[in-house]
Amino acid sequence: MSNRILLLCASLAFSLAFSPSNAQIVKNDTLTKWKKAFKTGLNLNQSSVTSNWKGGGINSLGFVVFLNYKANYKGEHSSWDNEIDFQYGSINNQGVGLRKTLDRIFLDTKYGQSLGAKWDMAISANFLSQFAPGYKYLKSKSNNDSLVALSDFVAPAFLTGAIGFEYHPVKYFKLRISPFAPRVTFVNDVRRLINVDNPNPYGLSPDRSARVQWLAFQMLAEFDKDIAKNVNLKWRYILFADYEKLSMDQLYHRLDLNLTAKLGRFVNLNLGTILLYDHNQDNNVQFSQALSLGMMYTFQNFVEKK
Repeated sequence: MSNRILLLCASLAFSLAFSPSNAQIVKNDTLTKWKKAFKTGLNLNQSSVTSNWKGGGINSLGFVVFLNYKANYKGEHSSWDNEIDFQYGSINNQGVGLRKTLDRIFLDTKYGQSLGAKWDMAISANFLSQFAPGYKYLKSKSNNDSLVALSDFVAPAFLTGAIGFEYHPVKYFKLRISPFAPRVTFVNDVRRLINVDNPNPYGLSPDRSARVQWLAFQMLAEFDKDIAKNVNLKWRYILFADYEKLSMDQLYHRLDLNLTAKLGRFVNLNLGTILLYDHNQDNNVQFSQALSLGMMYTFQNFVEKK
């Protein structure tokens, strides 16, 4: 199965690389109040050596696929913003097998009622989870890996509703402040994730599959801008606080940062970083980083104002 997945990704990369010049499409539609933007791409990394290569090394093939879609409505006094953000990456090292490097599901919707040029009253909801199981790999005495399950699809998943305000001083930055933001944490099959290091996965006891935090606060900040010619910086920061356990060491922080440089019509270089602190997962800050080169297809129905 893993070989089929890698072959499919390689075929997709070949087709994108030799696709016609419509891999980046802008069709300006001035008759609609909806702004829609779609991005998808595939990044690959590969290395190979012969069995007699004296410098040492192993064969490997890795990939990252991503999809982002935004559909935003802007009326005279109201707005409705929607976003889908999927990312998944894996690498296959010879003798080790296929292992995940990146995994994210993020869905967000927000309705706003204008209070002024830069402020909206906002009602929003977002969902955060992952596609595939995550493991900790431990070496046994026989030098074989033993797997410790850490996470899975909807394990965890966070569904957060929020009522508050949004500040948007410029088009590339927005800040949501939600004094009332109840969150539901889902963990599918909690017992499977219980281990010595984590007897209560994501804050849930073995007999529960969901936990509700009714009295909570959420802040969400987003930045998406071309900081130089053909260089885009996008980041999203989420702060979540439970009023019943309001202390610095029990705040939830997550920062997703992506820096993308276009190297040609189809080729892009991408640096992605995630910083996460959640005391229900670990007492220390978690860090993930990936650098990749690949192809990207984009479509939007509006022209960006310079």
